[in-house]
Amino acid sequence: MNTTGSYPRVRVEGNGRGVVSQAGSVLLVETVRKSGLAAALSSALQQWRKPRAVHDPGKILLDMALAVALGGDCLADVAVLRAEPAVFGPVASDPTVSRLVDALAAAGPRALAAIRRARADVREQVWKLAGEAAPDTGGDVIVDIDGVLVLAHSEKEHAAKTWKKTFGHHPLFAFVDHGPGGSGEPVAGLLRPGNAGSNTAADHIEAARLALVQLPKKYRRGRRTLIRTDSAGGTHDFLNWLTARGRWLSYSVGMTITDAIHQAVLKIPASAWTPAVEPGGEIRDGAWVAELAGDVLTGWPQGMRLVVRKERPHPGAQLRFTDADGMRLTCFATSTTGTPIAHLELRHRQRARAEDRIRAARDTGLRNLPLHDAAQNQVWLEIVQLALDLLAWMPMLALTGPARRWEPKRMRLRLFSAAAQLVTTGRRSYLRLARHWPWTDVITGAFARLHALPDPG
Repeated sequence: MNTTGSYPRVRVEGNGRGVVSQAGSVLLVETVRKSGLAAALSSALQQWRKPRAVHDPGKILLDMALAVALGGDCLADVAVLRAEPAVFGPVASDPTVSRLVDALAAAGPRALAAIRRARADVREQVWKLAGEAAPDTGGDVIVDIDGVLVLAHSEKEHAAKTWKKTFGHHPLFAFVDHGPGGSGEPVAGLLRPGNAGSNTAADHIEAARLALVQLPKKYRRGRRTLIRTDSAGGTHDFLNWLTARGRWLSYSVGMTITDAIHQAVLKIPASAWTPAVEPGGEIRDGAWVAELAGDVLTGWPQGMRLVVRKERPHPGAQLRFTDADGMRLTCFATSTTGTPIAHLELRHRQRARAEDRIRAARDTGLRNLPLHDAAQNQVWLEIVQLALDLLAWMPMLALTGPARRWEPKRMRLRLFSAAAQLVTTGRRSYLRLARHWPWTDVITGAFARLHALPDPG
C-alpha cells in the first residue's frame, strides 16, 4: 500500500555546475535596471568613492538592499549575492561593505540626503512607468505615518526602555499607500531612541517633511496629498504644520477621546448617527458615525472636521473609561469636505494597512538594528527602505492579480527562491527555471513585463 508518510531518499553531492540559486531574484535585478536606481545611486554616492577603488559605492549599497530584500538581516548576508556572480555581478567583500557604511555614517546628513535624493528621482520615474498601477493613478496620494518598536538585545547607542516596557529603539516610518490592489512603499524612516514619545509633534513633522520630499513635486503641497496617522498625530503643532499657509495638505488624523469630546458624544441625538460602511459599500454591522461641532473644535485649525465612531466591542474586549453606553468610541479629525462622513471614516479605518507595511518591514531587515552606533543604524534604515522600495516597485511594474499583493515573505518563498539552470549560448546567458515549479509562469511573465519597459534615459 502506498503511503504519504515518508520522504524520498536522496544522496547529496557538492559538484553541481550551471545551477543558480535564488534565481527568481532576477526580477529585483531587472527592476533596478529598468528604474535607473543603480545609476542614480552611483551618481549620488560618487564623492564617497575612493581613487582607484574597484567597487562603486552605489552598487555596494544596492547589493546590501538586495540582500535584505532576499531575507538578510545583517551586512554579512551580502555573501548570498557574492555566491551568484552570474546574476548579481561582482560583489564587494565584507570589509569593503563595512567601510562604506562607516563612511556614510560619518558623513551623517550629507550622505543621507544624497541617498534620499536618488530614491526620490527614481520613485517619480517608477510611477510614470507603472501607469495605472501607480499609487497616484487617481490623482491623489495617501501617506501613512506610524511608529515601530525595534527591540535591542545589547547596549546599542540610543537604545532605551520603550513605552511597552521593552528595550530598543522607536523609529517613525511613513509609507505611501498603494490601495487595496497593491502594497505600499516607504518614504521616510526616522531613527529615534526607545523612549521617544508616540505623539511627539516635532518627530511627526520631520517624518512628514522627509516623506513629502520623496514624492513627485506636484504632491509636495496641496490637497491632493493626504497625511494619515493614528491618535499619536493628533496634536495642535502637527495639524498647524500640515495646514500652514502654502502647505495646505489634507489630513486624516486620529484624536484622543478627551472629556470634552466624550461629553459631546453623549449629547448626539440618535437621529444624527449614520451607519458605518465597508469597502464594498455594504453597511458595517454594529457601527455608526457622527460629526461633532461646537466648542470641541475651538483652538484647532480652521476647517477641521471631527468625526466619531461608536461600535459594539468584539466579544471579550474590555471597555475603556472613554467609551459610552457599552460602545467603543474612536475619533479622528480631517480637512476633507464634500464627502459623506461614513466614507471618510472608512478611509481613515483603512489606515490599518500601515500595520501590514510595518509587518513587511519587520520581515525585511527591521526586526533588529544590527549595528552599534546610531549613525550606522540610520544608514541601515536607508538600506531597509531601499529593499522595501524594490519589493514594492517590482510587483507594481511586473506582477498582476493576487500576486501583486504578496508580502515579502511570500515572494521570497515562491518567486525569489526558485532555482534555475544557467545556460550560455550565442554570447547570451539564459536562466532556465524548473518547469515543474508552480510559480515559474509568474516569474517568466513578470520578467517579460519588466524587459518590455523602456530603458532609463
